[in-house]
Amino acid sequence: MWSPVVKLAAFLTLIHVAQAQCSYSMLQELTKSYVSSRLAGQISTLSTAVYTENFKSSTIQNSVHAQPLRIDHNRSLHDTTQCATYTELIITDSRHPYVIGTQMRYTPEGQLTQIDSLVTDAGDWLFNATGTLYWATREDWSPIPEARRDSRAVIKAGADAYLDLFSNKSTVVPWGTPCARLEGGSYTGQGRPTDSCNLVL
Repeated sequence: MWSPVVKLAAFLTLIHVAQAQCSYSMLQELTKSYVSSRLAGQISTLSTAVYTENFKSSTIQNSVHAQPLRIDHNRSLHDTTQCATYTELIITDSRHPYVIGTQMRYTPEGQLTQIDSLVTDAGDWLFNATGTLYWATREDWSPIPEARRDSRAVIKAGADAYLDLFSNKSTVVPWGTPCARLEGGSYTGQGRPTDSCNLVL
């Protein structure tokens, strides 16, 4: 399942910096609109963008987005430098549960140009939408005080190292301590100050 890669990488790479190409408030409104349209299954605002699903070219008309979704939880990240957003949707609907991660790219004027979705459901690695919902709603995603924030370059390097680890096991990832990973519906942390993310992948 993709969730540990997407969630950590998105968190590390989609950050708000002072010199921005897109306004933070504009991106916030765009993600709110995206979530609202998913509740209704409306795709008119998405239909002009290039769309990929699970790394394959597709069409929004034939995608999971073309149906109403009962969203139990959503969280969005906003990258004003790249004019991009990332939104996680958790759907525990017993008829068809999903965990969906979607990155959208915009022009500085707010025109949607590209949508990349990773859609997981029953049969995917460690898939458990109920478990994902339980742990995701307990995570603290409040803003980091500005004085404690790393630079964009440092954060991006950490994300790149994490992704490189999947193809090169000798890659050194700058994990923090304590650290926990949400793998599908399973959480690796025990609430201890020594919790580590340096686990076998």
